[in-house]
Amino acid sequence: MIKIAIDGPSGSGKSTLAKSLSAKLGFTYVDTGALYRSIALYMLENKIDLTDAGKISAALADISISLDYAADGTQHVYVNGTDVTAKIRSSEVSMAASRVSAFPVVRDFLLDTQRNIAKKSNVIMDGRDIGTVIFPDADVKIFLTAGNNSRAERRYAELIAKGENVTFEKVLTDITKRDHDDSSRAVAPAVAAPDAILIDNSDFTPEMTFAKALEIIESKIRLK
Repeated sequence: MIKIAIDGPSGSGKSTLAKSLSAKLGFTYVDTGALYRSIALYMLENKIDLTDAGKISAALADISISLDYAADGTQHVYVNGTDVTAKIRSSEVSMAASRVSAFPVVRDFLLDTQRNIAKKSNVIMDGRDIGTVIFPDADVKIFLTAGNNSRAERRYAELIAKGENVTFEKVLTDITKRDHDDSSRAVAPAVAAPDAILIDNSDFTPEMTFAKALEIIESKIRLK
């Protein structure tokens, strides 16, 4: 099975790129960030202290996460049988996901879920530690990034389109903080794998990012 890892910070366009590539190549798309967001949502809704490792660990015993895919390939995430796909995209859940992902017990909880999917089909998986932790043996590793303002503008537009009442300044602050939290955490920091290929798409359209990534993938897979 072929494994393609796409890592990068929030707002870099990882999900958009991964979805487009999976549709083009016929691979299974896995949004790992959605898994962490789902856990964060459960903790928030059940008022679990996000700083208490013991309480978070205990709560994981009550969580069952599963993935399903619509006819168009869209990933849906279920927590204890309930589709939470739409609910996990808020700014509050995003920030909470960054906090819970710093706990080793949470990462261990999801590790097998992510790896087992790749045993059954070719996958394109996006996240922050796919090429460094989840699939260090990935056939292709891409680290997608962009400037802070570019990423904040994209995230702001996405949230406004969903009806959220946010300001650009707040989105930029959140992105900057999440970058720091994700890249400096002791466990599985969000950094590029040594053998990842960097794509800075600050000035790219989604189509340009897609074309560049597809060129990289085809050249890498062709070499194997």
